[in-house]
Amino acid sequence: MARVAAPQSEPDDVSRADHERPGDRRQRSPRVPARRLSGDARRRRAVARRRSIHARARRRRVEDRDRRLHVDAPQVIAFRLPNPSVLLLSGVLVAAALTWVLPAGQYDRRDDAATGRRVAVPGTYHSVPRAPVGLFAAAVAVPRGFVAAADVIAVIFFVGGAWFIVDRLGTLPAVVGGLVRTFGDRGLYIIPVVSAFFGVMGAVENMQEEIIPLIPVLLVLGRGLGVDAVVVVSMSMGAAMVGSAFGPTNPFQAGIAMKLAQLPLFAAGRLRLAMFVVGMIVWIAWTMRYASRNRAGRSAQSLALQSTLTVPSPGTNTVARGFQPSGCAGAEARGESARAEARGFQPSEPPAADATWHPRHALILAIVVAPIGAYVYGALRLDWGFNELSGAFLVSAALMIGIARSISLVLEDGHVIDTILYALASALTAAPKTVAALLMVPSQALIHIPVPSVSGHAMLTVPVFVALGDLLGMSRQVPVLAYQTGAGLMELLTPTNGALMAILLAAGVPYQRWVRFTVGGVLLLTAIGILAIAVVLRFS
Repeated sequence: MARVAAPQSEPDDVSRADHERPGDRRQRSPRVPARRLSGDARRRRAVARRRSIHARARRRRVEDRDRRLHVDAPQVIAFRLPNPSVLLLSGVLVAAALTWVLPAGQYDRRDDAATGRRVAVPGTYHSVPRAPVGLFAAAVAVPRGFVAAADVIAVIFFVGGAWFIVDRLGTLPAVVGGLVRTFGDRGLYIIPVVSAFFGVMGAVENMQEEIIPLIPVLLVLGRGLGVDAVVVVSMSMGAAMVGSAFGPTNPFQAGIAMKLAQLPLFAAGRLRLAMFVVGMIVWIAWTMRYASRNRAGRSAQSLALQSTLTVPSPGTNTVARGFQPSGCAGAEARGESARAEARGFQPSEPPAADATWHPRHALILAIVVAPIGAYVYGALRLDWGFNELSGAFLVSAALMIGIARSISLVLEDGHVIDTILYALASALTAAPKTVAALLMVPSQALIHIPVPSVSGHAMLTVPVFVALGDLLGMSRQVPVLAYQTGAGLMELLTPTNGALMAILLAAGVPYQRWVRFTVGGVLLLTAIGILAIAVVLRFS
Protein backbone atom coordinates (compact mmCIF):
# COMPACT_ATOMS: atom_id res chain seq x y z
CA MET A 1 0.00 0.00 0.00
CA ALA A 2 1.50 3.30 -1.05
CA ARG A 3 2.22 5.73 1.69
CA VAL A 4 0.70 9.13 1.28
CA ALA A 5 2.83 11.97 2.54
CA ALA A 6 1.06 14.12 5.02
CA PRO A 7 0.77 17.74 4.00
CA GLN A 8 3.25 19.99 5.68
CA SER A 9 1.66 22.24 8.20
CA GLU A 10 2.41 25.88 8.54
CA PRO A 11 5.49 26.28 10.85
CA ASP A 12 4.63 28.17 13.98
CA ASP A 13 6.60 31.09 15.41
CA VAL A 14 8.74 28.86 17.64
CA SER A 15 9.94 26.58 14.82
CA ARG A 16 10.57 29.60 12.61
CA ALA A 17 12.71 31.19 15.31
CA ASP A 18 14.76 28.00 15.57
CA HIS A 19 15.63 28.16 11.86
CA GLU A 20 16.36 31.88 11.80
CA ARG A 21 19.74 33.38 12.45
CA PRO A 22 20.25 36.44 14.61
CA GLY A 23 20.90 38.56 11.52
CA ASP A 24 17.60 37.47 9.95
CA ARG A 25 15.37 38.61 12.80
CA ARG A 26 13.68 41.92 12.18
CA GLN A 27 10.84 43.80 13.75
CA ARG A 28 7.68 42.20 12.30
CA SER A 29 4.00 42.94 12.65
CA PRO A 30 1.89 40.22 14.32
CA ARG A 31 1.51 37.19 12.01
CA VAL A 32 -1.98 36.71 10.52
CA PRO A 33 -3.19 33.08 10.67
CA ALA A 34 -3.24 31.41 7.23
CA ARG A 35 -6.95 30.49 7.44
CA ARG A 36 -7.85 34.19 7.48
CA LEU A 37 -5.92 34.96 4.28
CA SER A 38 -7.28 34.95 0.78
CA GLY A 39 -5.96 32.57 -1.85
CA ASP A 40 -3.63 35.17 -3.41
CA ALA A 41 -2.25 36.12 -0.01
CA ARG A 42 -1.54 32.47 0.79
CA ARG A 43 0.32 32.05 -2.52
CA ARG A 44 2.38 35.19 -1.90
CA ARG A 45 3.26 33.98 1.57
CA ALA A 46 4.32 30.59 0.22
CA VAL A 47 6.53 32.21 -2.43
CA ALA A 48 8.15 34.47 0.16
CA ARG A 49 8.74 31.47 2.42
CA ARG A 50 10.43 29.51 -0.38
CA ARG A 51 12.61 32.49 -1.28
CA SER A 52 13.64 32.88 2.34
CA ILE A 53 14.54 29.20 2.59
CA HIS A 54 16.60 29.38 -0.63
CA ALA A 55 18.37 32.53 0.56
CA ARG A 56 19.34 30.90 3.85
CA ALA A 57 20.57 27.83 1.99
CA ARG A 58 22.72 30.00 -0.29
CA ARG A 59 24.23 31.78 2.71
CA ARG A 60 25.07 28.45 4.32
CA ARG A 61 26.75 27.23 1.14
CA VAL A 62 28.82 30.41 0.90
CA GLU A 63 29.85 30.15 4.56
CA ASP A 64 30.81 26.49 4.15
CA ARG A 65 32.88 27.33 1.07
CA ASP A 66 34.65 30.18 2.86
CA ARG A 67 35.33 27.92 5.82
CA ARG A 68 36.90 25.28 3.57
CA LEU A 69 38.99 27.89 1.77
CA HIS A 70 40.19 29.27 5.10
CA VAL A 71 41.23 25.82 6.30
CA ASP A 72 42.90 24.81 3.04
CA ALA A 73 44.65 28.14 2.42
CA PRO A 74 48.37 28.23 3.19
CA GLN A 75 49.07 29.84 6.53
CA VAL A 76 50.95 33.13 6.20
CA ILE A 77 53.75 33.34 8.74
CA ALA A 78 54.31 36.92 9.86
CA PHE A 79 57.89 38.10 10.03
CA ARG A 80 59.14 38.44 13.58
CA LEU A 81 62.58 39.47 14.73
CA PRO A 82 64.31 36.86 16.87
CA ASN A 83 65.15 37.43 20.50
CA PRO A 84 67.92 40.06 20.85
CA SER A 85 70.19 37.49 22.48
CA VAL A 86 69.88 35.32 19.36
CA LEU A 87 70.69 38.34 17.18
CA LEU A 88 73.79 39.13 19.22
CA LEU A 89 74.96 35.52 19.15
CA SER A 90 74.45 35.60 15.39
CA GLY A 91 76.55 38.76 15.39
CA VAL A 92 79.40 36.81 16.98
CA LEU A 93 79.27 34.30 14.11
CA VAL A 94 79.11 37.10 11.53
CA ALA A 95 82.12 38.79 13.14
CA ALA A 96 84.02 35.50 12.97
CA ALA A 97 83.10 35.14 9.29
CA LEU A 98 84.39 38.67 8.59
CA THR A 99 87.81 37.71 9.90
CA TRP A 100 88.02 35.21 7.02
CA VAL A 101 86.90 37.75 4.40
CA LEU A 102 88.30 41.18 5.30
CA PRO A 103 92.00 41.99 5.07
CA ALA A 104 93.73 42.28 8.44
CA GLY A 105 95.17 45.63 9.47
CA GLN A 106 95.91 47.84 12.47
CA TYR A 107 96.50 51.42 13.50
CA ASP A 108 99.42 52.39 15.66
CA ARG A 109 98.25 53.51 19.08
CA ARG A 110 99.66 55.88 21.65
CA ASP A 111 98.76 57.14 25.10
CA ASP A 112 97.26 60.63 25.03
CA ALA A 113 99.09 62.65 27.67
CA ALA A 114 96.20 65.10 28.08
CA THR A 115 93.49 62.52 28.73
CA GLY A 116 95.42 59.38 29.66
CA ARG A 117 93.51 57.37 27.04
CA ARG A 118 95.02 55.04 24.47
CA VAL A 119 93.99 56.30 21.03
CA ALA A 120 94.60 55.31 17.40
CA VAL A 121 97.03 57.49 15.45
CA PRO A 122 95.46 58.75 12.19
CA GLY A 123 97.38 57.88 9.03
CA THR A 124 99.19 54.86 10.51
CA TYR A 125 96.94 52.08 9.23
CA HIS A 126 98.98 49.16 7.87
CA SER A 127 98.43 45.53 6.94
CA VAL A 128 99.25 42.72 9.37
CA PRO A 129 99.19 38.92 8.99
CA ARG A 130 95.70 37.47 8.89
CA ALA A 131 94.36 35.75 12.01
CA PRO A 132 90.96 34.25 11.12
CA VAL A 133 88.77 33.23 14.05
CA GLY A 134 87.31 29.72 13.96
CA LEU A 135 84.02 28.47 15.32
CA PHE A 136 85.49 27.24 18.60
CA ALA A 137 87.40 30.50 19.16
CA ALA A 138 84.19 32.44 18.51
CA ALA A 139 82.38 30.33 21.12
CA VAL A 140 85.17 30.93 23.64
CA ALA A 141 84.87 34.69 22.98
CA VAL A 142 81.41 34.74 24.61
CA PRO A 143 82.60 33.96 28.18
CA ARG A 144 85.60 36.23 27.55
CA GLY A 145 83.13 38.99 26.78
CA PHE A 146 81.45 38.51 30.14
CA VAL A 147 84.82 38.76 31.88
CA ALA A 148 85.78 41.90 29.93
CA ALA A 149 82.46 43.58 30.78
CA ALA A 150 82.21 42.32 34.37
CA ASP A 151 82.06 45.76 36.01
CA VAL A 152 79.28 46.95 33.71
CA ILE A 153 77.32 43.72 34.20
CA ALA A 154 77.60 44.13 37.97
CA VAL A 155 75.98 47.57 37.73
CA ILE A 156 73.13 46.14 35.64
CA PHE A 157 72.59 43.37 38.18
CA PHE A 158 72.63 45.52 41.28
CA VAL A 159 70.89 48.71 40.12
CA GLY A 160 68.17 46.79 38.31
CA GLY A 161 67.72 44.45 41.24
CA ALA A 162 67.36 47.29 43.72
CA TRP A 163 64.56 48.91 41.74
CA PHE A 164 62.93 45.54 41.11
CA ILE A 165 62.58 45.15 44.88
CA VAL A 166 61.06 48.63 45.12
CA ASP A 167 58.56 47.65 42.44
CA ARG A 168 57.63 44.30 43.98
CA LEU A 169 57.11 45.79 47.45
CA GLY A 170 54.41 48.08 46.05
CA THR A 171 56.20 51.39 46.57
CA LEU A 172 55.75 52.61 42.99
CA PRO A 173 51.98 51.88 42.91
CA ALA A 174 51.70 53.70 46.24
CA VAL A 175 53.48 56.77 44.85
CA VAL A 176 51.33 56.86 41.72
CA GLY A 177 48.17 56.24 43.73
CA GLY A 178 49.08 59.17 45.97
CA LEU A 179 49.55 61.40 42.91
CA VAL A 180 46.14 60.36 41.60
CA ARG A 181 44.38 61.12 44.88
CA THR A 182 46.23 64.41 45.37
CA PHE A 183 46.07 65.90 41.87
CA GLY A 184 43.25 63.93 40.24
CA ASP A 185 40.84 66.88 40.42
CA ARG A 186 43.31 69.55 39.25
CA GLY A 187 42.59 69.15 35.53
CA LEU A 188 45.38 68.82 32.99
CA TYR A 189 47.91 70.25 35.46
CA ILE A 190 48.44 66.71 36.73
CA ILE A 191 50.09 65.77 33.39
CA PRO A 192 53.33 67.74 34.04
CA VAL A 193 53.50 66.35 37.59
CA VAL A 194 53.12 62.71 36.50
CA SER A 195 55.44 63.22 33.51
CA ALA A 196 58.13 64.77 35.70
CA PHE A 197 57.91 61.85 38.14
CA PHE A 198 58.33 59.23 35.42
CA GLY A 199 61.01 61.30 33.67
CA VAL A 200 63.10 61.39 36.83
CA MET A 201 62.60 57.66 37.36
CA GLY A 202 63.74 57.02 33.79
CA ALA A 203 66.83 59.16 34.32
CA VAL A 204 67.67 57.37 37.56
CA GLU A 205 66.99 53.71 36.74
CA ASN A 206 65.84 53.40 33.11
CA MET A 207 62.26 52.70 34.21
CA GLN A 208 60.19 50.83 31.61
CA GLU A 209 58.72 47.48 32.63
CA GLU A 210 57.83 48.76 36.10
CA ILE A 211 55.17 50.95 34.44
CA ILE A 212 53.13 47.98 33.19
CA PRO A 213 51.31 47.26 36.49
CA LEU A 214 50.64 50.99 36.95
CA ILE A 215 48.66 51.35 33.72
CA PRO A 216 45.17 50.63 35.19
CA VAL A 217 45.43 53.31 37.88
CA LEU A 218 46.80 55.75 35.30
CA LEU A 219 43.87 54.95 33.00
CA VAL A 220 41.53 55.78 35.87
CA LEU A 221 43.33 59.10 36.21
CA GLY A 222 42.99 59.67 32.46
CA ARG A 223 39.25 59.00 32.67
CA GLY A 224 38.94 61.62 35.37
CA LEU A 225 40.86 64.11 33.22
CA GLY A 226 38.78 63.35 30.13
CA VAL A 227 41.79 62.28 28.05
CA ASP A 228 42.37 59.10 26.08
CA ALA A 229 44.85 56.29 26.63
CA VAL A 230 47.48 57.85 24.33
CA VAL A 231 47.96 60.65 26.86
CA VAL A 232 48.24 58.09 29.67
CA VAL A 233 51.03 56.21 27.86
CA SER A 234 52.74 59.46 26.87
CA MET A 235 52.90 60.92 30.37
CA SER A 236 54.16 57.63 31.83
CA MET A 237 56.12 55.46 29.40
CA GLY A 238 56.96 58.30 27.02
CA ALA A 239 58.26 60.58 29.76
CA ALA A 240 60.30 57.75 31.28
CA MET A 241 61.97 57.01 27.94
CA VAL A 242 62.81 60.67 27.37
CA GLY A 243 64.34 60.79 30.84
CA SER A 244 66.27 57.59 30.13
CA ALA A 245 67.67 58.96 26.86
CA PHE A 246 68.74 62.39 28.12
CA GLY A 247 69.21 61.73 31.84
CA PRO A 248 72.78 62.34 33.04
CA THR A 249 72.49 59.74 35.83
CA ASN A 250 71.08 56.75 33.93
CA PRO A 251 73.61 53.94 34.51
CA PHE A 252 72.09 51.82 31.73
CA GLN A 253 72.60 54.35 28.92
CA ALA A 254 74.73 57.43 29.60
CA GLY A 255 76.72 55.69 32.33
CA ILE A 256 77.69 52.67 30.22
CA ALA A 257 78.42 54.79 27.14
CA MET A 258 80.75 57.12 29.05
CA LYS A 259 82.44 54.14 30.67
CA LEU A 260 83.13 52.64 27.22
CA ALA A 261 84.31 56.01 25.93
CA GLN A 262 86.71 56.27 28.90
CA LEU A 263 85.06 59.50 30.00
CA PRO A 264 84.54 60.44 33.66
CA LEU A 265 81.05 59.62 34.83
CA PHE A 266 78.88 62.75 34.85
CA ALA A 267 81.28 64.42 32.39
CA ALA A 268 79.51 67.31 30.63
CA GLY A 269 76.90 66.99 33.37
CA ARG A 270 75.55 70.50 32.89
CA LEU A 271 75.00 69.90 29.18
CA ARG A 272 73.17 66.63 29.83
CA LEU A 273 71.13 68.19 32.62
CA ALA A 274 70.10 70.95 30.22
CA MET A 275 69.19 68.31 27.61
CA PHE A 276 67.10 66.49 30.20
CA VAL A 277 65.23 69.61 31.34
CA VAL A 278 64.58 70.93 27.83
CA GLY A 279 63.64 67.48 26.56
CA MET A 280 61.13 66.97 29.36
CA ILE A 281 59.61 70.42 28.74
CA VAL A 282 59.23 69.65 25.04
CA TRP A 283 57.67 66.24 25.69
CA ILE A 284 55.28 67.57 28.33
CA ALA A 285 54.23 70.39 25.99
CA TRP A 286 53.70 67.87 23.18
CA THR A 287 51.54 65.73 25.45
CA MET A 288 49.56 68.71 26.78
CA ARG A 289 48.91 69.92 23.23
CA TYR A 290 47.45 66.56 22.24
CA ALA A 291 45.47 66.27 25.49
CA SER A 292 43.89 69.72 25.18
CA ARG A 293 42.91 69.09 21.55
CA ASN A 294 41.37 65.68 22.21
CA ARG A 295 39.92 66.26 25.66
CA ALA A 296 36.40 67.30 24.67
CA GLY A 297 35.66 64.48 22.24
CA ARG A 298 36.99 61.22 23.55
CA SER A 299 36.92 58.25 21.22
CA ALA A 300 34.41 55.45 21.70
CA GLN A 301 37.29 53.00 22.02
CA SER A 302 38.80 54.97 24.89
CA LEU A 303 35.45 55.31 26.63
CA ALA A 304 34.79 51.59 26.30
CA LEU A 305 38.20 50.79 27.73
CA GLN A 306 37.92 53.19 30.63
CA SER A 307 34.38 52.09 31.46
CA THR A 308 35.77 48.71 32.50
CA LEU A 309 37.87 50.29 35.24
CA THR A 310 36.85 51.33 38.73
CA VAL A 311 38.33 54.19 40.66
CA PRO A 312 40.54 52.79 43.42
CA SER A 313 39.86 53.83 46.95
CA PRO A 314 42.61 54.26 49.52
CA GLY A 315 43.92 50.92 50.65
CA THR A 316 42.84 48.97 47.57
CA ASN A 317 45.10 47.06 45.27
CA THR A 318 45.86 49.08 42.13
CA VAL A 319 48.39 46.76 40.57
CA ALA A 320 47.39 45.72 37.07
CA ARG A 321 45.87 42.28 37.24
CA GLY A 322 47.04 40.42 34.18
CA PHE A 323 49.84 42.76 33.12
CA GLN A 324 52.60 41.99 35.57
CA PRO A 325 55.83 40.89 33.89
CA SER A 326 56.89 37.60 35.36
CA GLY A 327 60.16 35.80 35.70
CA CYS A 328 63.50 37.59 35.84
CA ALA A 329 64.53 40.65 37.74
CA GLY A 330 66.55 43.68 36.76
CA ALA A 331 65.84 46.33 34.16
CA GLU A 332 67.48 44.61 31.20
CA ALA A 333 66.31 41.11 32.12
CA ARG A 334 62.78 42.36 32.68
CA GLY A 335 63.05 43.95 29.25
CA GLU A 336 63.66 40.54 27.70
CA SER A 337 60.69 39.14 29.63
CA ALA A 338 58.49 41.97 28.41
CA ARG A 339 59.64 41.45 24.82
CA ALA A 340 58.64 37.82 25.05
CA GLU A 341 55.29 38.70 26.62
CA ALA A 342 54.60 41.36 23.97
CA ARG A 343 54.65 38.63 21.31
CA GLY A 344 52.07 36.53 23.17
CA PHE A 345 51.02 38.37 26.29
CA GLN A 346 49.48 35.99 28.80
CA PRO A 347 47.70 37.15 31.94
CA SER A 348 49.27 36.31 35.22
CA GLU A 349 48.22 37.00 38.77
CA PRO A 350 50.74 39.25 40.51
CA PRO A 351 51.13 39.53 44.20
CA ALA A 352 48.93 42.11 45.79
CA ALA A 353 50.34 45.57 46.35
CA ASP A 354 48.75 48.23 48.49
CA ALA A 355 48.51 51.59 46.69
CA THR A 356 48.14 53.51 49.95
CA TRP A 357 51.21 55.46 51.01
CA HIS A 358 52.84 54.02 54.10
CA PRO A 359 55.96 55.12 56.00
CA ARG A 360 57.67 51.91 54.97
CA HIS A 361 57.47 53.06 51.34
CA ALA A 362 59.49 56.15 52.25
CA LEU A 363 62.03 53.93 53.97
CA ILE A 364 62.28 51.66 50.90
CA LEU A 365 62.83 54.63 48.59
CA ALA A 366 65.43 56.05 50.94
CA ILE A 367 67.34 52.76 51.00
CA VAL A 368 67.51 52.69 47.19
CA VAL A 369 67.97 56.41 46.48
CA ALA A 370 70.62 56.99 49.16
CA PRO A 371 73.31 55.00 47.30
CA ILE A 372 72.56 57.03 44.16
CA GLY A 373 73.15 60.28 46.02
CA ALA A 374 76.30 58.89 47.60
CA TYR A 375 77.56 57.75 44.23
CA VAL A 376 76.89 61.11 42.56
CA TYR A 377 78.96 62.75 45.27
CA GLY A 378 81.68 60.11 44.98
CA ALA A 379 81.87 60.38 41.19
CA LEU A 380 82.18 64.16 41.33
CA ARG A 381 84.47 64.47 44.35
CA LEU A 382 86.23 61.14 44.87
CA ASP A 383 86.67 59.85 41.30
CA TRP A 384 84.54 56.79 41.88
CA GLY A 385 84.06 54.35 38.99
CA PHE A 386 81.75 51.49 38.11
CA ASN A 387 83.15 49.21 40.81
CA GLU A 388 82.06 51.65 43.51
CA LEU A 389 78.66 52.09 41.84
CA SER A 390 78.04 48.33 41.75
CA GLY A 391 79.08 48.08 45.39
CA ALA A 392 76.39 50.58 46.35
CA PHE A 393 73.50 48.29 45.29
CA LEU A 394 72.27 44.72 45.78
CA VAL A 395 70.38 42.03 43.83
CA SER A 396 69.25 41.00 40.30
CA ALA A 397 69.80 40.69 36.57
CA ALA A 398 70.98 41.44 32.97
CA LEU A 399 73.19 39.62 30.49
CA MET A 400 73.37 40.78 26.91
CA ILE A 401 76.34 43.06 27.53
CA GLY A 402 78.75 40.14 27.69
CA ILE A 403 77.54 38.77 24.35
CA ALA A 404 77.83 42.20 22.72
CA ARG A 405 81.34 42.64 24.13
CA SER A 406 82.37 39.29 22.63
CA ILE A 407 81.65 40.63 19.13
CA SER A 408 84.31 43.30 19.60
CA LEU A 409 86.71 40.68 20.97
CA VAL A 410 86.27 38.50 17.88
CA LEU A 411 86.93 41.45 15.56
CA GLU A 412 90.00 42.40 17.60
CA ASP A 413 91.34 38.84 17.59
CA GLY A 414 90.95 38.69 13.81
CA HIS A 415 92.68 42.10 13.35
CA VAL A 416 89.77 43.42 11.26
CA ILE A 417 88.19 45.99 13.57
CA ASP A 418 90.75 48.59 12.47
CA THR A 419 90.03 47.62 8.86
CA ILE A 420 86.38 48.51 9.40
CA LEU A 421 87.37 51.77 11.09
CA TYR A 422 89.73 52.59 8.23
CA ALA A 423 86.94 52.09 5.67
CA LEU A 424 84.51 54.25 7.65
CA ALA A 425 87.08 56.97 8.28
CA SER A 426 88.10 57.04 4.61
CA ALA A 427 84.47 57.49 3.57
CA LEU A 428 83.86 60.31 6.09
CA THR A 429 87.16 62.15 5.84
CA ALA A 430 86.01 64.20 2.86
CA ALA A 431 82.78 65.21 4.63
CA PRO A 432 82.69 68.11 7.09
CA LYS A 433 83.13 67.05 10.70
CA THR A 434 79.62 68.21 11.57
CA VAL A 435 78.07 66.05 8.84
CA ALA A 436 80.08 63.02 9.95
CA ALA A 437 78.97 63.56 13.55
CA LEU A 438 75.31 63.95 12.65
CA LEU A 439 75.35 60.79 10.53
CA MET A 440 76.06 58.86 13.72
CA VAL A 441 72.56 59.65 15.03
CA PRO A 442 70.50 57.85 12.33
CA SER A 443 73.08 55.05 12.28
CA GLN A 444 72.52 54.44 15.99
CA ALA A 445 68.74 54.63 15.53
CA LEU A 446 68.74 52.00 12.77
CA ILE A 447 71.03 49.65 14.71
CA HIS A 448 68.69 49.87 17.71
CA ILE A 449 65.80 48.21 15.83
CA PRO A 450 67.38 44.71 15.79
CA VAL A 451 69.27 45.32 19.08
CA PRO A 452 66.65 46.86 21.41
CA SER A 453 68.73 46.43 24.58
CA VAL A 454 70.19 49.86 25.34
CA SER A 455 73.11 48.48 27.33
CA GLY A 456 73.87 45.74 24.80
CA HIS A 457 73.61 48.31 22.02
CA ALA A 458 76.10 50.56 23.82
CA MET A 459 78.55 47.71 24.27
CA LEU A 460 78.22 46.82 20.59
CA THR A 461 78.51 50.24 18.95
CA VAL A 462 80.06 52.83 21.26
CA PRO A 463 83.65 51.48 21.10
CA VAL A 464 83.54 51.52 17.28
CA PHE A 465 82.03 55.00 17.07
CA VAL A 466 84.43 56.36 19.68
CA ALA A 467 87.43 55.02 17.74
CA LEU A 468 85.97 56.51 14.55
CA GLY A 469 85.56 59.85 16.30
CA ASP A 470 89.20 59.74 17.42
CA LEU A 471 90.30 59.24 13.82
CA LEU A 472 88.14 62.16 12.68
CA GLY A 473 89.36 64.42 15.49
CA MET A 474 86.07 64.59 17.42
CA SER A 475 85.50 64.82 21.12
CA ARG A 476 84.44 61.50 22.64
CA GLN A 477 81.31 63.20 23.90
CA VAL A 478 80.04 63.30 20.29
CA PRO A 479 79.57 59.53 19.77
CA VAL A 480 78.14 59.22 23.29
CA LEU A 481 75.56 61.94 22.59
CA ALA A 482 74.82 60.37 19.20
CA TYR A 483 74.16 57.07 20.95
CA GLN A 484 71.90 58.69 23.56
CA THR A 485 69.93 60.56 20.90
CA GLY A 486 69.67 57.84 18.26
CA ALA A 487 69.25 54.70 20.37
CA GLY A 488 67.57 56.35 23.37
CA LEU A 489 64.82 58.10 21.41
CA MET A 490 64.32 55.10 19.13
CA GLU A 491 62.99 53.32 22.22
CA LEU A 492 59.82 55.39 21.75
CA LEU A 493 59.18 53.99 18.26
CA THR A 494 60.77 50.61 17.67
CA PRO A 495 58.31 47.69 17.70
CA THR A 496 61.09 45.43 18.99
CA ASN A 497 60.91 47.22 22.35
CA GLY A 498 58.90 44.66 24.29
CA ALA A 499 58.18 46.99 27.21
CA LEU A 500 56.64 49.57 24.87
CA MET A 501 54.50 46.97 23.09
CA ALA A 502 53.33 45.45 26.38
CA ILE A 503 52.28 48.85 27.74
CA LEU A 504 50.46 49.74 24.52
CA LEU A 505 48.65 46.39 24.80
CA ALA A 506 47.75 47.02 28.44
CA ALA A 507 46.44 50.52 27.63
CA GLY A 508 44.57 49.44 24.50
CA VAL A 509 46.49 51.81 22.20
CA PRO A 510 47.15 50.52 18.65
CA TYR A 511 50.79 50.72 17.65
CA GLN A 512 50.01 52.72 14.50
CA ARG A 513 48.13 55.31 16.53
CA TRP A 514 51.04 55.61 18.96
CA VAL A 515 53.51 56.13 16.10
CA ARG A 516 51.35 58.89 14.59
CA PHE A 517 51.32 60.67 17.93
CA THR A 518 55.00 60.14 18.74
CA VAL A 519 56.85 60.91 15.50
CA GLY A 520 56.56 64.69 15.78
CA GLY A 521 57.73 64.74 19.38
CA VAL A 522 60.67 62.44 18.61
CA LEU A 523 61.79 64.76 15.80
CA LEU A 524 61.75 67.73 18.19
CA LEU A 525 63.74 65.75 20.77
CA THR A 526 66.21 64.67 18.08
CA ALA A 527 66.77 68.33 17.26
CA ILE A 528 67.73 68.87 20.92
CA GLY A 529 70.28 66.05 20.72
CA ILE A 530 71.70 67.41 17.45
CA LEU A 531 71.99 70.86 19.00
CA ALA A 532 73.92 69.36 21.92
CA ILE A 533 76.29 67.63 19.48
CA ALA A 534 76.81 70.93 17.66
CA VAL A 535 77.63 72.64 20.97
CA VAL A 536 80.25 70.00 21.77
CA LEU A 537 81.78 70.31 18.28
CA ARG A 538 81.85 74.09 18.60
CA PHE A 539 83.59 74.24 21.97
CA SER A 540 85.73 71.07 21.92
